[in-house]
Amino acid sequence: MRISLSSFAALTALTLLATGCAGLERKLGRGLLNTTEFVRLGEIRRSMEQTAIWDGTDMTYTTGFIRGFNRSVARTAVGVYELVTFPFPKYEPYYLPEYPVYPDSHRPKLIADPIFGPDDALGFSGGDIAPFVPGSRFRIFDQ
Repeated sequence: MRISLSSFAALTALTLLATGCAGLERKLGRGLLNTTEFVRLGEIRRSMEQTAIWDGTDMTYTTGFIRGFNRSVARTAVGVYELVTFPFPKYEPYYLPEYPVYPDSHRPKLIADPIFGPDDALGFSGGDIAPFVPGSRFRIFDQ
């Protein structure tokens, strides 16, 4: 049985109206974020860091990298699945943790930009001063 494009669009619209959009937004966002895991390299860096701490530095570049690579593959596959199925119910995350993982040594925040700044009239705001310069983690208004 063939499902026409208009029937699919009507079914998707009905699903959106029946379920609301909060779950859809989160699932689509998770899917996009998890699909770009190999660009971020968050799982690989975190696994290498955790392996160095718990298993010793001898295993960091072998076991830690392989463990992180495997987790990155799984996160990317789940991200693609969530991108394809985001209009349909079951909005809970399939792969935990839901949010992206970063190495414990660095939790990124918003960069200093007028878009995110609370007061542009003062000429400064919170966030990284120069995030592209290694070692510049100075923050204004950090609590």
